[in-house]
Amino acid sequence: MSFWSEQRFAVTGGSGFLGRHVIAQMKALGATQIFVPRKAQYDLVKHDAIMRLLEDARPDVIIHMAAQVGGIGANREHPAEFFYNNLMMGTQLLHEAYKSGVKKFVTIGTVCAYPKFTPVPFSEEELWNGYPEETNAPYGLAKKMLLVQSQSYRQQYDFNGIYLLPTNLYGPYDNFDLQTSHVIPALIRKFLEAKARGDKQVVAWGTGSPTREFLYVEDAARGILMATEHFNGSEPVNLGSGNEISIRDLTHLIAELTGFDGEVVWDSTKPDGQPRRGLDTSRAKAEFGFEATTSFRDGLQKTIQTYLQAQSG
Repeated sequence: MSFWSEQRFAVTGGSGFLGRHVIAQMKALGATQIFVPRKAQYDLVKHDAIMRLLEDARPDVIIHMAAQVGGIGANREHPAEFFYNNLMMGTQLLHEAYKSGVKKFVTIGTVCAYPKFTPVPFSEEELWNGYPEETNAPYGLAKKMLLVQSQSYRQQYDFNGIYLLPTNLYGPYDNFDLQTSHVIPALIRKFLEAKARGDKQVVAWGTGSPTREFLYVEDAARGILMATEHFNGSEPVNLGSGNEISIRDLTHLIAELTGFDGEVVWDSTKPDGQPRRGLDTSRAKAEFGFEATTSFRDGLQKTIQTYLQAQSG
């Protein structure tokens, strides 16, 4: 309890999808001094905003989750923004955090940093064995540079930075904007809207053959906080569920759970992204005891239910 009650925290991205779950769990653990910068006041791409943040929050611990993120479509349309904005936010913040005496810096990386053809399950040792999948490489590499920075600052300055690699997240309060959302919220919204209109078919991107691993957002938040309190190593750590599912099977499962009984049509002119994605989660368990506990079906049902409640006002 004392770790959480005695420290001052700055949580970038704390008002976002993952962030709101992290903040709620931090408060439950006893944290009372939590500073959440909002983009309107602190645009972390800009150096002066980072300096103001550090002056206003005076944090002992920074959890850096702020990122410009999106699905395959958004990554293809904005590769330069995804690279520059994510790199600038992270590198400047980590550097100034070191200079200002922050005790610990927790970087939330991305599974998109892994090479395109990484053997499944992805182990952390494979991180440098190839180039990331092209559609999200600019984003993945920008976040990966924060691992290099974290390790080099530890080596030269003994700065305590850790680096976590969550797999694809899903859960309540996800981004359901069809232009920028990831696959699960996009499919949930597509199927529910098609059902409401009485459509006989729904178009899904790609071939359905790639696989993905998904981690329920509340499990991800718990893993991040376990690492924040208990892990002080330089090596990257995967956070995942250990369950791999094909996009085709995922799509049919969401159709079932949303009650859509029409046809799924696959638009193979759209990109599939990385062929397979599934994580080796043994390091997180060994280093700080983290394991996912939410079953995929239960997590999807909670996500759909929360979305329906939000839509009904």
